[in-house]
Amino acid sequence: MANSVGVFGLGRTLAGIGLGGLLPTAISMVSDYAPRGRAALTIGMLMTAHHAGGILSAYIALWVVEPLGWRAAFWICVTPLLFVPVLAKFMPESLSFLVAKGRLDEAARLARRFDVELPVADEKKKDAADRWNALANLFRGGEWTQTLLYWVASFGGLLLVYGVATWLPTLMRSEGYELGSALTFVVLFNLGGIVGMLVAGRAADSFGAPRISSIWFALTAAGVFLLSVRMPLGVTFLVVFLTGVFLNSAQTMIYATVSIRSDPGNRATAVGWTSGMGRFGAVFGPWLGGQLLAAGNGDWGFTAFALAGVSSMVFIGIAALRTSRQAPRNDLEKSLSPTG
Repeated sequence: MANSVGVFGLGRTLAGIGLGGLLPTAISMVSDYAPRGRAALTIGMLMTAHHAGGILSAYIALWVVEPLGWRAAFWICVTPLLFVPVLAKFMPESLSFLVAKGRLDEAARLARRFDVELPVADEKKKDAADRWNALANLFRGGEWTQTLLYWVASFGGLLLVYGVATWLPTLMRSEGYELGSALTFVVLFNLGGIVGMLVAGRAADSFGAPRISSIWFALTAAGVFLLSVRMPLGVTFLVVFLTGVFLNSAQTMIYATVSIRSDPGNRATAVGWTSGMGRFGAVFGPWLGGQLLAAGNGDWGFTAFALAGVSSMVFIGIAALRTSRQAPRNDLEKSLSPTG
């Protein structure tokens, strides 16, 4: 209903606040209810819906905008509001939240109902529900290095995700491809994301989410760089699909890493801040692509985004090495503890 650019910008800002809070909340919820040893796969399955929506939105734009105008597309996007009463009535509460609030009987009933483990209440962190103390916990006891590594990796990952997603059709046109292929690029990119979420989630549960994220970012960088090379259209379609496989799930495995490694009472804060820091990259990526195109340097777009993938690979890789080195020590400490 915007009658000016300012009103439209306000609407985008409000939508961004809602979507920005939705992601960490949803990831924390599914982490609570994930079967043992399947947390990363469950988070990956959750994120496939994001890419299914990306495919659907491309077709909505194709079917609606030309005959009815762009406002009609936004009216269709209001339909999720119809599901809010259903979610409010049927969605179970977060187990971690119930435990943190001392509602143990209710948490136990839900855990039995869904056949999942009940998070253990940490008596030493009763005040972790306080938002500032929860944030401070991300930097205590040597956690600050891991936290910063996740933040910087998330910045590079979302720079890459949003930069490529925003400018992929335009960058491909700058490489000489026809505009008619733009929709196919978007659909293949999101289809690759769906496949990648399932593959990466299963692999992460077996080999560790940070390791898989690091490998996936390396493969993403290679795929994005290949897109700067003029290839036959069929080969380009394949590269776009594979880039979607690795790019989208690499970022999601950062969220999975943070969610799995976080204390249940602090999980939403950890995922939320990692996602929030990454959103600066989500702003910078489209801006960077636009600046390169405006300056007539579209050829450098894919190279710049590939370098972002390399940087995220390095930072999440360092986090993976730190995690593997700390694991034996943590296991030893647990075995020597009175309750171990």
